[in-house]
Amino acid sequence: MISESREKPLAAWKGHERHDGRLLDCLTIIFRSAGCSWSKCLMCSYRHERYGRWLSEEDLTSNLRAQLAWVLDQHPPETYSMVKIFTSGSFFDQAEIPPPFVSLVAETFRGKVIVAETRPEFVDGSVLSDFIGRMDTGEHKIPLYCAVGLETSNDAIRKKSIDKGFSFRDFINAARVAHATGAGIKAYLLFKPLFLTEKEAIKDMRDSIRDAVEHAELISMNPCTVQRNTELERYWKRGAYRPPYLWSVLELLKEAPVHVACDPLGGGQKRGPHNCRNCDYEIVKGIRDYSLNADRELIKVLMEKDCGCRAEWEYVLSAERPYAMPLSR
Repeated sequence: MISESREKPLAAWKGHERHDGRLLDCLTIIFRSAGCSWSKCLMCSYRHERYGRWLSEEDLTSNLRAQLAWVLDQHPPETYSMVKIFTSGSFFDQAEIPPPFVSLVAETFRGKVIVAETRPEFVDGSVLSDFIGRMDTGEHKIPLYCAVGLETSNDAIRKKSIDKGFSFRDFINAARVAHATGAGIKAYLLFKPLFLTEKEAIKDMRDSIRDAVEHAELISMNPCTVQRNTELERYWKRGAYRPPYLWSVLELLKEAPVHVACDPLGGGQKRGPHNCRNCDYEIVKGIRDYSLNADRELIKVLMEKDCGCRAEWEYVLSAERPYAMPLSR
């Protein structure tokens, strides 16, 4: 039974998602949970959006049920066929999301494609098998995707620039477990974390896409955005970090070996991926369109756009040096 309380999730909205060559109506939900068990990532502010571990399991479950009730009231299930679920950390962490609520979500969205965020240590074969058993109707080849914030395939960068708390080998093992249950993997990659030059970040993302392809059915690249109350913001405020150029995002999408989804949050803003104010809007819109239509020609056209900031980007790529301050803001 779903609670009738009016507790709201952190966010819930409908949009579209490209999946298996089709455009699906998609509901994205960010549940407020007990909080991430790791809670140390340098760029993440969601760790502050939590109830806290002090909340009893009974009260936590009640609040989560109330959030789900609010979502269903605002977004009836018959209006979408894919659901993306995010939390303050990991949907399959039983200390963060009680198992009865996980089962309720599976039954509530039965027959839909579900993409659920989780760290690799919580990819458990028995948990996934039970979840799939409750939500799969046989309509989709892969009914469930475990969305893992891999960020990079480089362990040194993941540790020093992100502090993610797991290794690439952990990700590979989680993918193996998920695939054995019939689930898929969606890898989220972070473009340009702390302490990398623009050129180093491009190389890291190029390598990471290539490495992730071997283990993930879906790949999404997230150009880094400066969120509030994070270690990243502290560096940014001191001029020691610049979000990536949109030119770099286009370059990576153009040459990627597979279709890579990308939604540049904060695109065109100082805290988000940006070039200059003159070309940002058109490029951000083009990148979002590309994520849905997978038309490489669109990326090529955007790369040929005539804007003076391209020369600045090219100079930064050639002149910026490791262990130094960024050359631009």
